[in-house]
Amino acid sequence: MEKFLRDRRDGGAKLLVAYITGGYEGWEAAVESAAAAGADAIEIGIPFSDPVMDGPVIQQASQAALETGATPASVLAAVPDLDTGVPHAVMTYYNLAHHPGHERFAATLANSAIDAAILPDLPLVESGPWREAAANAGIETIMLAAPTTPDHRLPELCEASKGFVYAVGLLGVTGERAALAATATEIAKRCKEVTDKPVLTGVGIGSPEQAVEASSVADGVIIGSAVVRRLLDGSGAEGVGDLVAAYRAALDAG
Repeated sequence: MEKFLRDRRDGGAKLLVAYITGGYEGWEAAVESAAAAGADAIEIGIPFSDPVMDGPVIQQASQAALETGATPASVLAAVPDLDTGVPHAVMTYYNLAHHPGHERFAATLANSAIDAAILPDLPLVESGPWREAAANAGIETIMLAAPTTPDHRLPELCEASKGFVYAVGLLGVTGERAALAATATEIAKRCKEVTDKPVLTGVGIGSPEQAVEASSVADGVIIGSAVVRRLLDGSGAEGVGDLVAAYRAALDAG
């Protein structure tokens, strides 16, 4: 994933990653639609019953997916059949890696056409064993840099992060906001000062205009709740594609 995103960035593109809740009705078509509309990578959420940072929109989609029988195994089993042409990352919580064991979970991801993993409740200081097992399986671990990450810790976090550095735009759960938080550009700037890896801002990106604003500092953005809302409101894969295309056009226009 990191090389793919670096090449896109170094070619002058602002990066766009779309999050979609795995297991929700129509999610596979939504993933393919997002990629076709210009997403540079797809973040697939493995539904979790007790989320840490998912806001109400993503939590609602996750609960619906769980109620219809979605499991980590069923979501991952569908990924190799997705026709996207872009890297795939999974986002879930550390218990799903801890319970089966790091090596087994990492191998499962690698065998499921997954390129990277985001485990937001796994802190940097405790992440070494997972990151080693993941790297051995060819899985890149994406670390989250929060507005509260201290300056002395940030270079280590960015060095540990593979794929890209996830700059968390604000404190709190993810979701759409009426305005971009000042912390979104602040944390991206701090990350850019200590790493050459792609830095993408996520959490609190509520419109294409906000994506452009965030990307004035960051290398791109991650959009989640806005995308998942299209699934919840019945717009389906077509609606997801239209939304991602709007973000793509805005980022390309600058």
